[in-house]
Amino acid sequence: MNRYFQTPPVVKNLIIINVLVYMATALLPVGDTIMQYCALSLGTPYFHVYQFITYMFLHANFEHIFFNMFALWMFGRTLEYELGSQRFLTFYMVCGVGAALIQYLTALAFGELLLLVGASGAVMGLLLAFGVMHPNAVIMLLIPPIPMKAKWFVIIYAVIELFLGWRGVGNVAHFAHVGGMLWGFLLLHWWKRRGTIRF
Repeated sequence: MNRYFQTPPVVKNLIIINVLVYMATALLPVGDTIMQYCALSLGTPYFHVYQFITYMFLHANFEHIFFNMFALWMFGRTLEYELGSQRFLTFYMVCGVGAALIQYLTALAFGELLLLVGASGAVMGLLLAFGVMHPNAVIMLLIPPIPMKAKWFVIIYAVIELFLGWRGVGNVAHFAHVGGMLWGFLLLHWWKRRGTIRF
């Protein structure tokens, strides 16, 4: 079978875990408790350090998890085949934790409350990696439905997220998105300098 139609193990298992956790929070009576103790929070009595990991397996609603898992599947398959499963998982987790750290420090600096859930920060790291490793690959945007080279899409997306985060627009963790991309960029170039990957 063509590799394009296959889903490698880490991507597959991450999607399964995220879907199972979403179903648990949406359908089980303990769903609210899971959210309380596993979402990354600032300004609440429920904060624990482990939330820098657990938050990325929680999602607010179906649309949230659908688009994150679709992007994980879309970009993650190619990256896992190229980086190898172990390095891919390391990259995903570093981007996710790094994204949360950036958003947490930003909220702390501005004295804001924080309740962070979702794999978006880690997924933005994957998008960045895809753009760096395949800069001329064409991505078909959904809205508007136009083709764009990956390198331009990543640059434009990062600038928009930085602007929206600075302006405090919407109930979205824009700095987490930027943070995931930043940590992804740094980790990729660290590996490149060590000669463990080439692009």
